[in-house]
Amino acid sequence: MDFGIALPTAADSWKQAKRAEELGFTHAWFYDTQMLSADCFVAMGAAAVNTKRIRLGTGVLVPSNRIAPVAANALATLNSLAPGRIDFGVGTGFTARRAMGFGAIKIKDMEAYIHQVYGLLAGKTVDFEMEGQSRKIRFLNPELDLFNTGDPIALHLSAFGPRTRALTARLKAGWIDFVGNVEAGVREVVAMREDWGKAGHAMGDLQATAFALGCVLQDGEPADSERAMAQAGPRAAVMLHRAADEALLNMKPTQALLAQRPELEGYVALARTYEPKDAPYLENHRGHLMFVKPAEKKFVTADLIRATSFTATEGEIKQRIEALRGAGYTQFTIQLVPGQEAALADWAHIRKAFA
Repeated sequence: MDFGIALPTAADSWKQAKRAEELGFTHAWFYDTQMLSADCFVAMGAAAVNTKRIRLGTGVLVPSNRIAPVAANALATLNSLAPGRIDFGVGTGFTARRAMGFGAIKIKDMEAYIHQVYGLLAGKTVDFEMEGQSRKIRFLNPELDLFNTGDPIALHLSAFGPRTRALTARLKAGWIDFVGNVEAGVREVVAMREDWGKAGHAMGDLQATAFALGCVLQDGEPADSERAMAQAGPRAAVMLHRAADEALLNMKPTQALLAQRPELEGYVALARTYEPKDAPYLENHRGHLMFVKPAEKKFVTADLIRATSFTATEGEIKQRIEALRGAGYTQFTIQLVPGQEAALADWAHIRKAFA
């Protein structure tokens, strides 16, 4: 089983990628959340020239935030710096768009975007629309060897619902899932494998990645210890942020297992007080996947942390990851948070058990 790290992108994220490579991790994924973290392609470029083996991927890019020719160019440029070890992770958008007050893009638009990007990377002329006008575009100077479109760039889709899983299978892409607990993760990978099989692909070709936050607890350490709150609390807080978005925007609830939790109800009431009134998402998503805001900390309980993250003792975490591997996941990626980079050593110790 492969092990990766995912990073809230910083200008010096290459340091964490390099350290992860030294510790035997196979992948480093970089958040593409422009209002929350640094630019992923700048950081990935630095990582590319400071590493030798670890794969580097967008985790995940949102099509509406970068036009297709810009994304294709950036990927091809990275591919010159780290030939054959670039991954294109893409999704319809949660964090990056919600932080600006927008919902997810349409799946058909994401599919069209993917075809444009890979068409350009293949040297084709593609139809591209901008400012209400359609034009044919292609890379004009590939012979100058300014970037690399020769080595393959792997596609991975962040896909939670049945339509995006079906798209993943249709495109024969890698699959990224954000896993909070084993039971849900197993159900989701089983569903993905069913779609994969229906598309006629060999099951051994499915690359299924589980993204998770968590804290490796010491014996007797509570799930809401200061360390656990810092390392895993941001994942629990994401559930609060999602619930607030859905309540404030009158969206259909998507967290059936957590819908009746008092923590969510309490946080939604708090979020209704956020200013400015016409943009509560600005405060709601502050710190998203990075830290727990002081005002929301009382809602990030030990129980909610346990329910939404891989926060447990080393032995229990190993059992959970083994269950994911047995169900069909091929990679476990731990999401690190700013200021808690030392946690990488804990997860490296766990990774060795699956080498």
